[in-house]
Amino acid sequence: MRYGNGALMINNTPCELKTSHKQDTLEVTLVGDWVLDADIPSLEPLLTQMTQAGIKRVVFSTKTLGCWDSLLMTDLIHLIDQGAQQAINVDTTTLPEGIQGLLSLVYAVPERVGARRPVTKIACIESLGHGALHFVKETHDLIVFIGETALSVVALTRGKARFRWLDLWMNIQDCGPSALPIITLISLLVGLILAFVGAIQLALFGAQIYIANLVGLGMSREMGGLMAAIIMSGRTGAAYAAQLGTMQVNSEIDALKTMGFQPMEFLVLPRMIALILVMPLLCLYADMMGIVGGAMVTVGFFDVSLLEYLHRTAESVHLMDLMIGITKCAVFGVLIALSGCMRGMQCGRSASAVGEAATSAVVTGIVFIVMADSLMTLMCNRLGI
Repeated sequence: MRYGNGALMINNTPCELKTSHKQDTLEVTLVGDWVLDADIPSLEPLLTQMTQAGIKRVVFSTKTLGCWDSLLMTDLIHLIDQGAQQAINVDTTTLPEGIQGLLSLVYAVPERVGARRPVTKIACIESLGHGALHFVKETHDLIVFIGETALSVVALTRGKARFRWLDLWMNIQDCGPSALPIITLISLLVGLILAFVGAIQLALFGAQIYIANLVGLGMSREMGGLMAAIIMSGRTGAAYAAQLGTMQVNSEIDALKTMGFQPMEFLVLPRMIALILVMPLLCLYADMMGIVGGAMVTVGFFDVSLLEYLHRTAESVHLMDLMIGITKCAVFGVLIALSGCMRGMQCGRSASAVGEAATSAVVTGIVFIVMADSLMTLMCNRLGI
């Protein structure tokens, strides 16, 4: 692509942009067919010439202009806007009548003030300030939501909480039996992975029998409850946020308040109770499936019988190990219900806000789960259990 006397041949059609400078006038000559399938010359050299001192007027020569379409219109609008910014008169009277008519339509209605979002650069210290304020607001909202949930639990213990028991059983069904297929798959694969990882090192010493100890303790104390909680956070926590967020968009929560129902008791409490009751059972099931996955690897790939594997698992896994995993999973259930219901109740009034609430519920739930698991593991280590 060249300016001046050179020309680029596209489909045997010259396509070129020539310029000539006479006193304070810049003449632009359009050559060839300016169509969408042509490689039109860049406007940057022309815009550079317009910034030079002494240019007050731009005119066009279209004697050798062939076919044209909206691509030419786009470039002309760019030139006119650039000229307006630099107080340069862009003369369009020599353009074809069709182009002049379209340009008159383009500039018939002026652009609304504020239609374009201004591009502003935010300083680093300002970003840190916004982040700190957002963290304070999120912490305040979390404390308020926990307080309202605690009041709902107190009302339940006093027999004054109002919610439908049918909703509680439906929530138990949704987060319990309906979640068994995905829990089965993930826990089985986690047990397989633990067995393979441990076997690589234990096989060096001929101690493949201790794969059962590794898988049993790993699943019962840590991985079973943790994986079940992460799955339920992405599955049930997001569902709670989407359900409550949709109710918020449809003003159903406002309708409940108008009828005298407390949304925390009627909507949040059944979901939280359901997760607290179901999560320990899911933890036990995940532990069992993980041990089954470890048995498949140990018995199938190493010289260990099934009876030896089960015997070593029964000797290594004690009741305290199972109770630690179950306790962790019960705490995870509370955190999943809190994050999902809180994000749902905080949802905005638009369809996009529902998706944002579901995404935020998953992220918040996983962060809470990892933090709680780290704290409880540290406590167990310090207590020697």
